[in-house]
Amino acid sequence: MLLKKTNIEEMLERSKSRDAESHLILETVEKILKEDANNRDRIEKNLSGSNTKLTNAFKFDFLETDKIYHLNQIKNICIDYRLRFLDSRYFKGKIPHEAISKIKNLEKTHNLELKGFKIVAPSKLFKLEDKDDPLLFAPIGNDYFYLVHKWGNDLHPLRRALVWPFKNIVNLALLVMAISYLFTALIPAGLFSKGGSTIEFWIIYFFMFKSIAAVVIFYGFALGKNFNPAIWNSKYFNV
Repeated sequence: MLLKKTNIEEMLERSKSRDAESHLILETVEKILKEDANNRDRIEKNLSGSNTKLTNAFKFDFLETDKIYHLNQIKNICIDYRLRFLDSRYFKGKIPHEAISKIKNLEKTHNLELKGFKIVAPSKLFKLEDKDDPLLFAPIGNDYFYLVHKWGNDLHPLRRALVWPFKNIVNLALLVMAISYLFTALIPAGLFSKGGSTIEFWIIYFFMFKSIAAVVIFYGFALGKNFNPAIWNSKYFNV
């Protein structure tokens, strides 16, 4: 006689049917899911709403100290890599589920409702008003912020070097001078006179510098570009 194999799922169903309180399971699950959905809606509303709260009453003993940053540290990184540090409501990307989950865990651990979120990201990821790696922060107070979540891809390894000219006017001038020198060196000696003298080289360099500088200035004004220290915490596009 062959014995019938045991179906664990059927056994589980039978056990549940014998449980006098089994009817409460659906109610409990429904309550949990409803509470979770309400928390998610509230968090998403806080992320997309106006951020006027400057502090959150974290319990210091439960904070990870390596995730606490001062405003000056955030500012320096934004300037070096041409990033912006703005309220989360300006962020046009999608906040990942992992970030929402971390916010819920932090709220449960610290028994509070987190508000005042800010995000560090490149300008293209924000909905900027007209005048590659987001970091979500929550304010602690006294210009200190707690890193809640990081997502997306890392920045390009050469990004800091590529945006170095936009750090200040001195860097930009040095770049223009270097490019002008390179272009002048590529011009054949004696192209404008019979003998290629040092004076002729520097005269050509001077005109080359003026031409390239004019193009850079026109590009900057036409597209509303500005240096990194002026835009790192600005909500405007043309600053």
